[in-house]
Amino acid sequence: MTLPKNYVPQSFETEIYQNWEEKGYFTPQIDPGKAPYSIVIPPPNITGQLHMGHALNNTIQDIIIRHKRMQGFSTLWLPGTDHASIATEVKIVEQLHKEGLTKESIGREEFLKRAYAWKETYGGRIVRQLRRLGSSCDWTREAFTMDERCSRAVREVFVNLYKQGKIYRGSRIINWCPDCRTALSDAEVEYEARDSFLWHIRYPFEDGSGYIVVATTRPETMLGDTAVAVNPADEKYKSALGKKLRLPLTDRQIPVIADGYVEIGFGSGAVKITPAHDPNDFEVGLRHNLPVIRVMDDSGIMNENAYAYKGLDRDTARKKIVEDLMALGLIEKTEPYSHNVGECYRCKSIVEPIVSKQWFVKMDELAKPAIKAVRTNKIVFIPERFSKTYFNWMENIKDWCISRQLWWGHRIPAWYCGDCGEVIVEKTDPTVCPKCGGKNLRQDEDVLDTWFSSALWPFSTLGYPEMTADLKYFYPTNVLVTAYDIIFFWVARMIFSGIAHMGEIPFPEVLIHGLVRDSQGRKMSKSLGNGIDPLELIQKYGADALRFSLCTGVAPGSDIRFGEEKLEPSRNFLNKIWNAAKFVLTGSEGRKLPVFGTFRLDHADKWILYKLDKTVSEVNANIRKYELGLASAKLYDFVWSDFCDWYIELSKTALYGTDEKRKDETLSVLTYVLKTILKLMHPFTPFITERIWQEIGESDTIMLEKYPAHCKKFAYAKDFERFENVKEIIRSVRNLRAETGAAPSRKLTLYIITADQAYVAKSAPYISKLANVGDIRYISSREELKEKVSSVLLEHSEIFVPLGELIDIDKEIERLNKDLNKARQEVARCTNLLGNPGFTGKAPKQLIEKETANLAAGQELCSKLEKRIKELQG
Repeated sequence: MTLPKNYVPQSFETEIYQNWEEKGYFTPQIDPGKAPYSIVIPPPNITGQLHMGHALNNTIQDIIIRHKRMQGFSTLWLPGTDHASIATEVKIVEQLHKEGLTKESIGREEFLKRAYAWKETYGGRIVRQLRRLGSSCDWTREAFTMDERCSRAVREVFVNLYKQGKIYRGSRIINWCPDCRTALSDAEVEYEARDSFLWHIRYPFEDGSGYIVVATTRPETMLGDTAVAVNPADEKYKSALGKKLRLPLTDRQIPVIADGYVEIGFGSGAVKITPAHDPNDFEVGLRHNLPVIRVMDDSGIMNENAYAYKGLDRDTARKKIVEDLMALGLIEKTEPYSHNVGECYRCKSIVEPIVSKQWFVKMDELAKPAIKAVRTNKIVFIPERFSKTYFNWMENIKDWCISRQLWWGHRIPAWYCGDCGEVIVEKTDPTVCPKCGGKNLRQDEDVLDTWFSSALWPFSTLGYPEMTADLKYFYPTNVLVTAYDIIFFWVARMIFSGIAHMGEIPFPEVLIHGLVRDSQGRKMSKSLGNGIDPLELIQKYGADALRFSLCTGVAPGSDIRFGEEKLEPSRNFLNKIWNAAKFVLTGSEGRKLPVFGTFRLDHADKWILYKLDKTVSEVNANIRKYELGLASAKLYDFVWSDFCDWYIELSKTALYGTDEKRKDETLSVLTYVLKTILKLMHPFTPFITERIWQEIGESDTIMLEKYPAHCKKFAYAKDFERFENVKEIIRSVRNLRAETGAAPSRKLTLYIITADQAYVAKSAPYISKLANVGDIRYISSREELKEKVSSVLLEHSEIFVPLGELIDIDKEIERLNKDLNKARQEVARCTNLLGNPGFTGKAPKQLIEKETANLAAGQELCSKLEKRIKELQG
């Protein structure tokens, strides 16, 4: 196998992934001699397909897991998918409608058959797409929230909580989606600002003594009012307490009650109470034993309690009620009003608060240890600021409505005896009522909230309730990687579920990443038409380019702006690596290279090895802190600048020379650095690094190689600094050429003043080759020069090039004057700063010393530049 001339990722990425999977590289063994490291994937919906958010989330996870695998951990990245009750049921219902059918017409059993068939057809789509991204998941352990293993865990947890009194069934105010026709938890309601009106309505006293004005944005619910409340301390309404009001448009009378919920002075100071359609009103109704009257059915249609408005949808009813109230003279005023309105997170319909009999989880006892786990840093959010979102949710949590009026999902394991009314909740399906012995049993029709099963994901996927080998070894997992928009949907629920059912937190760290936005900072959406298909980018640029571009600039918790234009630099970078590998491998072909570390290193070798080791340490530290943007930036800089632009060019001095021994030694260093780069890069860009590694042929796969770590023998700090001076000399000569317009092909004469003459002299071949210098001469002072020269003052050296070989004198004087102006500005800045008592009295001693040194250096530079200008002018 040889490395092709051009980097064409589409020609090898799929084949490489198949090879990894077939050889079981993603599947960890339970090894007592190894430390485990595990991550569970946030399970994508079976309805979904890969979007940029998935691409970012899974790239981050894959970098972490590949890094840990190469560090010697037994790593499990457990994949799976979520059944997504509402989203999937909507898809099946849409399919039925196209055939002229409904759920009810085909029945539950047939509906579920169709749902499973749909899942088999489309549910694996996103899994295949995750493979194409390079996700190194253990597919042998792939889970599905409704598979036998996870379903058993759901049943176990439901029954246990029920028997502990933490799950109950009762009539409570809930969020209801009239379009999806199911209950929603608080977390499934999204709030959007909407413009509406606030109608001030007169409710007449029954005795004809006047009226009370109440304000509402939802006049259609007034038909379900069962009281008007005022604050007990409000003098304005003392005489009204206990009186009856005639409820407009109905034949009912309702009382005026006193409740501290009402704020004195807010609006009219009186509030209509509709227990069936408002959560706060429901609580008031409980305190005062008020009737609960629903005026809408489950589809948002006004019901038999709506009098003349029965059969109208809620929006039409609102308009008609306002018209009728106006006609009766009961609208005191109408004013524009903007307020947040709850919407279904799936279909975006306005959510209707209604009283309904549902299943709930009592949250007070479950929430306390989950709050404590984060308060005491047993679980840490990264960045820490996201713990505030968590605390805000958990410390104000209400009982969790877990029943959904759907057919696709985990059916609630509760049976009702038709003979005696007994409720039976057991871990196996009952056939006989334990209370009366009757066999007339009916299972609850509802299914559980999707998030109920997702909350168990870190342990249900590992075999719970059985204490399997996987569960013992891999639980708790090590980190959860997720976006900030599902902290309360999923993260909080996993935490309290893990503590409640496993007795242990599910993970010690929660790494929060931001959302992927378009290049203008807007959220990607179908309506804006600004979405980007990651698979199209992979097809065009390769998976590695997409992965690396997603890492560029990414930081924990921060949104990233992304556009296709980010792919080109990443692909160019990978092309640079490909060409560098070709250069090294082609040069090494057919040669028996000495073992790295068995020969004397050259100055340039020590320089690159020190820089490589520094990069290794920094990248490891960045990955450890999940600073993947910083890690990728350091890799980019080292590979592109230090290795390709500098060391490879420096190496050509030996490679194109006549010393075969030195040539082999240089190739050995080049190969070592290349192999280390490939290992460092592998978690970020797994495909290209594997393909080049196959060419090197040192082992079957790079992904099981040891990840580079700090190496003490590369502690060449002094050599590094000395060679940096050589690089500065080369760079300065190149800059002089560019500034003066001297032809690149023209060989120059170079004079050098340096205290490190022996070292620089030994590095002269590098200067000659990279700066195209023909003659290098070492002098003690510029007075030795007999011709006019262009000079550059460096930190450890001063260099001179004869002006006759570069430029005319006028241009040189102009350049030096620019340098002099900059130097004078720096001197002025330092002088002003050090003359400011506010600075010298408050600044740290080290900073004052640094600025004093800057002033001295600036003054010295000004003096030299002034002297040089004078020489040229004279």
